[in-house]
Amino acid sequence: MQKTQGYAASRAKTFDLILTSMLASLVFVATLLLNIKLPIGNGGLIHLGTAMLFIASILFGPKKGALAGAIGMGLFDLISGWTLWAPITFLTRGLQGYIVGKIAWSNGRKGTSLKFNLLAMTVSVPITIAGYYIGERILYNSWIIPLASIPGDIVQCIVGIAIAIPVCAMLKKVQFFK
Repeated sequence: MQKTQGYAASRAKTFDLILTSMLASLVFVATLLLNIKLPIGNGGLIHLGTAMLFIASILFGPKKGALAGAIGMGLFDLISGWTLWAPITFLTRGLQGYIVGKIAWSNGRKGTSLKFNLLAMTVSVPITIAGYYIGERILYNSWIIPLASIPGDIVQCIVGIAIAIPVCAMLKKVQFFK
């Protein structure tokens, strides 16, 4: 009996690792696939990675959302010429994914409440903006220069929310996510 339980636990951990890796890969590919450099601020991007981070956090919870956002977008920064930003992105997007998942999964909801999903994403926006602002403050040694990036950060998050809400609503109807 103990061997069977040990095997089942091992399989569950393996599945968990594979799922988390796939979510990080999806965030990475969504960030890489379509990104538009903004002409404002210090080179921010509009990309689909934010939407994928929101989707992962709502569908799979705070831990997987945090890891998917941190690893997926951090890896994008490392290979796309934004290397200096990778630690900032890793921390900021990891925190964003965790916050979205934590609120969306609060009180046993597991991402099923449209209101709480929207609240979760909305609450994560100022925290993400603050994370990038502080990171940019450190990189540029200025409190003023980072202000120019805030509009782009807001647009990026709004685009992510606009995509994630209908996608999550549709996916929550699939048996796997019920």
